[in-house]
Amino acid sequence: MILSIIIPTYNEEEYLPDLLESIKKQNFNDYEVIVADANSTDRTREIAEEYGCVIVDGGLPAVGRNNGAKVAKGEYLIFLDSDLVLTDDYLRNVIYEFKMERLGIAITQMLPMSNKIEDKLFHDFANYFMIGVENIKPHGAGCYGIIAKKELHDECNGFDESLTFGEDTDYIERLAKKEPFKVLRNAKIGVSTRRLEEEGITTLIKQYGKSTVNDFLGKRTDAEELDYNFDHGHEKITTSELSGLEKNAKRINSVKSRYDNSVERYNTSRSRIKANHRKRQKKVVFYCVCGEGMGHAIRTGVIVDKIKEKYDVYLFSSDRAYEYLNSKFDNVYEIGGFNTVYINNKVNNLKTLSDAIKRNPTNIKVGYENLYKKAAQLKPDVIVTDFEIYATMISKIRGIPLISLDNIHMMTQTKIDYPKKYFGEMLKAKGVIKTYVVKPKIHILTSFFYPKIKPRKNAVIYPPIIREDIMKLEPKDGNHVIVYQTSRESEKLVRKLKSLKNEKFIVYGFNKREKDGNLIYKEFNEDEFYDDLASSKAVICNGGFTFICEAIYLKKPIYSVPANGNFEQILNGFYVQKLGYGEYHEIMNAEMVKNFLNRLPKYQKRLSKVKNYNNDGIIRELIYRIEKYSLGK
Repeated sequence: MILSIIIPTYNEEEYLPDLLESIKKQNFNDYEVIVADANSTDRTREIAEEYGCVIVDGGLPAVGRNNGAKVAKGEYLIFLDSDLVLTDDYLRNVIYEFKMERLGIAITQMLPMSNKIEDKLFHDFANYFMIGVENIKPHGAGCYGIIAKKELHDECNGFDESLTFGEDTDYIERLAKKEPFKVLRNAKIGVSTRRLEEEGITTLIKQYGKSTVNDFLGKRTDAEELDYNFDHGHEKITTSELSGLEKNAKRINSVKSRYDNSVERYNTSRSRIKANHRKRQKKVVFYCVCGEGMGHAIRTGVIVDKIKEKYDVYLFSSDRAYEYLNSKFDNVYEIGGFNTVYINNKVNNLKTLSDAIKRNPTNIKVGYENLYKKAAQLKPDVIVTDFEIYATMISKIRGIPLISLDNIHMMTQTKIDYPKKYFGEMLKAKGVIKTYVVKPKIHILTSFFYPKIKPRKNAVIYPPIIREDIMKLEPKDGNHVIVYQTSRESEKLVRKLKSLKNEKFIVYGFNKREKDGNLIYKEFNEDEFYDDLASSKAVICNGGFTFICEAIYLKKPIYSVPANGNFEQILNGFYVQKLGYGEYHEIMNAEMVKNFLNRLPKYQKRLSKVKNYNNDGIIRELIYRIEKYSLGK
């Protein structure tokens, strides 16, 4: 079960039905409702039973919430007061944003169930205040939809039952020291204004003003200090008791005044930006793609195909990636790019650098013409980069939010394991990577291995992006091995396989169609390649990420021979072996390949346990981030 909704009650027959009815109408059903009742003398318990709630004994709010949490079955807990009403899609919005932001504790904003201007202003101010201090002093203005991980609630021993006031803020503060806290932006909850009507806005400002100031001073406020009544009586605080609180109210009014001025300036600036976007119905997304190899282009094709109806997407790439994307989509533009130079299947850093220097003036000119000028013309709301170097430049120059989506940044954002003899290659790779993508809003990582994300890194990891055509294949065990090489320097390595006369090898990557003994060379044709891959018994490749991921998806054991000096390929091959999906070797040796083929049952058994995922998760993540960071939002 995902969610347990916990409601402490005492004589709430008037308000509880509205809350329970609003829960029942939600477009979300993986929840339970727990009512912690403090011996009500009216029909509160009967109403809870009629709605199928779990009922436990309650007490003061902290006691009731803790008692409810003890029997809760949900992964997440939502604590609600009984006089609330859920807005449309409230539960779905809460769970979605909570999980997407990787939070441990959160609170929702308030929407007063009143048409009075003063009520709206009061609650708007409370929302503004909570958001304004969320990174300084996690705070909750009442228990208006507190959501927490159950395991975090248990770890922190729940609500402090010794507190008679402010137990909700104390709870938020303690849990926020352990895991991230946020005031959710996309979910607001309807709140009753009965306390405003009973006690007046001035009294409430003074009550919450004192408690808030005390919170910031590190002191807890007792209910008796405020004459706060849990049964909503009509007793008022005397003038003498309010003398100190009035000063706090003035301070809060002063803070609100300064805040309102800041909001006005902010809204004025934002309105100018929005004016530039108002005439178009869709957000404009620039998607910039590394042109080296085909992996970046292939996954971009999958993603763009999913988001092109929602956004106006403009694609920028180079070389083969540009040709591939241009054949599939409109609005594709060619820009300059850099390619790694291989000599004898080894990365030649000097030649790579010299070629880059020679091409750089042309690259910058082409990049400027087709990317910078397009950005000036179309004013994109956000730029997504799949390891493309010019995206960062345009993002910084024009102030456009940047989102990174690739597998390469696993090296910089996570605690990877790797053969220590490649420490030098790792440092060189990291140095290059850090110059390609600089300080994006988020790193969305895609990977078949899942190391821990480094502390203070803003990154998330999703399973590999797989083409729809691959997902539709029905794998079967044939009698051939697919050999997939994209470097001309690898051809002499492939010829070594001719000595394994009892094995059949279908070779892709050399753009020719011929037969050489047991080696069958084929030009690339997607349909034919898919059939050969699905019916193969194993694959031999370098360390290319996309092909390895597709082989894992189809449960094909892998013999990986990374190009020397290419740390990304070394890392991928290393994890293939570490996870038991095949073997990683520095050379193509016929005897080693023979031994690998004899061990196929071992690797097939391990691969059979790999759980396949679709692409929905990473697509939702990207859409969420585009909406969150867009200039036109």
